[in-house]
Amino acid sequence: MRNRILLYALILGLSSMVFSQNNTINYTKEITERPYPKWFKDAKLGIFIHWGLYSVPSYGGKESYGEWYLRGLQMNDSLRTTFMKNTYGQHFTYKDFAPLFKAELFDPDEWAELFQKAGAKYIMLVSKHHDGYALWPSKYNRNWNSVDVGPKRDIVGELTEAIRKTNLKMGLYYSLAEWNHPLHRWYTDPHDSIGNYVDQYMIPQFKELISTYKPKLIFADGEWFNSAKQWHSAELIHWYYNLVGEEAIVNNRWGSGLDVGFLTPEYSAGIKVTDRPWTEVRGIGRSFGLNRNEDLEAYGTSQELIQRFVQTVANGGGMILNVGPKADGQIPLIQQERLMQLGKWLDINAEAIYGAETYAITEVEKEVSKERTDRNISFNWVRNSPMKGIKEDHFAVEWNGFIVAPESGTYTFEMAADDEASLFIAGKPVIALNRTDKGSQSEVMGANNSAANQGVLKLKSGVPYPIKIQYREIDLSASVRLFWSSKTIKKEVVPGSALYVDKDQTEHGLKGNYTSLKTYLCYTQNKGNLYAISFEWPEEQLLLKIPHPGDKAKVKMLGLDRYLDWSYENDTLIIHTESITYSELPSHDAWTFQINKN
Repeated sequence: MRNRILLYALILGLSSMVFSQNNTINYTKEITERPYPKWFKDAKLGIFIHWGLYSVPSYGGKESYGEWYLRGLQMNDSLRTTFMKNTYGQHFTYKDFAPLFKAELFDPDEWAELFQKAGAKYIMLVSKHHDGYALWPSKYNRNWNSVDVGPKRDIVGELTEAIRKTNLKMGLYYSLAEWNHPLHRWYTDPHDSIGNYVDQYMIPQFKELISTYKPKLIFADGEWFNSAKQWHSAELIHWYYNLVGEEAIVNNRWGSGLDVGFLTPEYSAGIKVTDRPWTEVRGIGRSFGLNRNEDLEAYGTSQELIQRFVQTVANGGGMILNVGPKADGQIPLIQQERLMQLGKWLDINAEAIYGAETYAITEVEKEVSKERTDRNISFNWVRNSPMKGIKEDHFAVEWNGFIVAPESGTYTFEMAADDEASLFIAGKPVIALNRTDKGSQSEVMGANNSAANQGVLKLKSGVPYPIKIQYREIDLSASVRLFWSSKTIKKEVVPGSALYVDKDQTEHGLKGNYTSLKTYLCYTQNKGNLYAISFEWPEEQLLLKIPHPGDKAKVKMLGLDRYLDWSYENDTLIIHTESITYSELPSHDAWTFQINKN
């Protein structure tokens, strides 16, 4: 009898498993075939908000993410651990930040008003980041949420209420994984040991959050070591869509094996036109959570922000632009200024942006180059441009000069690079490196993806050998380093003292020629009108290589209350701008010309 009971139980278990698998297949089919809501395609601009315990120290490397502070401590990162000890004391821990996160200046209505003025159409608040601290009174995070410890306020609830008083839509970011949860320590425990964490904690907490606040958007993250099946992602998304309805939308970070949601390239040159919605995710500075160690230059200018945004729209996407408030709840003034500058430009040029669709020509580029002398070859640009005027993706550098060995002998050269690099000395190829396996787009703070290669060469002391280094970056991370070693020299970055710009050895370093394409013109179309958005002011004429718009077409610059003369020659629309005076210019960041064909 006992064996029959066991067999019956086994059959029931297998039947349940098959039923569950069938449900997953059905859910996957439903959510992947579900149309994306039109409001999201039209919205173009959202505001991300990274705010939590990490906002208290708000510190990291100049190119790092401030919200990864806890992970830096776990890895014994010397920069963060030294800062922690010197600033807060020897025995201070990450949990001790909770009482210091007071949010005393947090005014959700002020935030909502600012985001409206910025021209945003939706908001994305980080409800819980990878440190597990929740910004709502989660019963699954007792004494580790913003009501039990810290500001003693329901941040998610207060901001949701404020946003819903406006015409903005509310969204929530939720980290699927956590670094320090006892059921599964992300990055520390084996990746496949996540089952109990998902079933007993993540799924119940996720449903608690979403059923309480019913956001129109969900931005999942922290998925990259596991499959969507392990996260039960298809079931969760299906449940969410049924709960919120047709306006609901999710992003694409739900684990491998599930291709669903809007795409989220991060600090990238973006995606070209696709049938699938996408939005570039970036901060106003280099970090998402506030990083007080950033340089002012990291914030860029209003012109750079506006032009970057226009490019995403022209290529069929949008942007989620992040702000990182201080622990007291105040959004730093420079971030507020950038938002207001973007909003002011959008007030004038809205019709070319919101609801706009791609044109046959999305953007027009030209090759640009910039030169500088670099002391040595040791760069980690992470996800940024190497200098102003050069794109952060798809750029190239060639360094030329001379290398002088301090003593005669055999030298081992090594290059570490992400993506492609090569080394030539005295005209001979020494190293050729090609690294194109980039990994997940969401894993921007993961392990270094660079690859290394070696070459051996005999050098004579004091002889200046011509050296050439070529580097090409494709997308995402960017880094390149040149090392050497010999019998008497331990492996080190080739020092600037061994590199010279000229054969006569009068100046240390190598001449670098940086090249990339630069967009100077974008197109969008909306409600029968074509829009040409120029990033360079056309002093007398704007030349557009487009089909003839028709003899009755009218042309004007948005923000200027009159029509402009135009002509058409040699397959080119010529817009005459010589009559526009400097004082009439509605903006100094980008200029939009409307071609009305009616």
